[in-house]
Formats: sequence, structure tokens, C-alpha cells
Amino acid sequence: MHTDQQDNRRKRYSLRRSILDYGMGFTIFMFGVFFLAAKKLGYDFDLEPAFRYSFAFLCIIYGGWRMYRGYKKDYYTD
Repeated sequence: MHTDQQDNRRKRYSLRRSILDYGMGFTIFMFGVFFLAAKKLGYDFDLEPAFRYSFAFLCIIYGGWRMYRGYKKDYYTD
């Protein structure tokens, strides 16, 4: 009985964490896409293009990694 409760708790935690990773990953990924396309969308930032593109690249990589982590659901190292 105790292990069933523990398994259910782990499954719920894993689901919540996965949803969080998908949501945050998508948000960060879209920020990267926005910074890449900002000039075409009519937004002009006081940033050097190299810095803007570097930041966009990092956002896309990190957002993709967060979504992958949500897909993998490897939160426990038992």
C-alpha cells in the first residue's frame, strides 16, 4: 500500500514537472524565434546584431532542451 502511494505521487510529480518543462521550453523557444525575426516584425532593439542572434540561438537551444527533458521524463535517478 505504501509503495502504491509513493508510485502515484511520483507519477503526479513527473506529470507536473513534464508539463512545466513543456510550457517553459516552448516559451523560451518562442522568445528565441522572436529575437531572430524581430527586425522583420518591425521591432528594433538597441542591441548589436551579433548579440541578438547569439541570444536567440541560446534561447532556441535551451528551450528545445527543456522540451526534450519534458518528453524524456527522467526526473528520478533510482
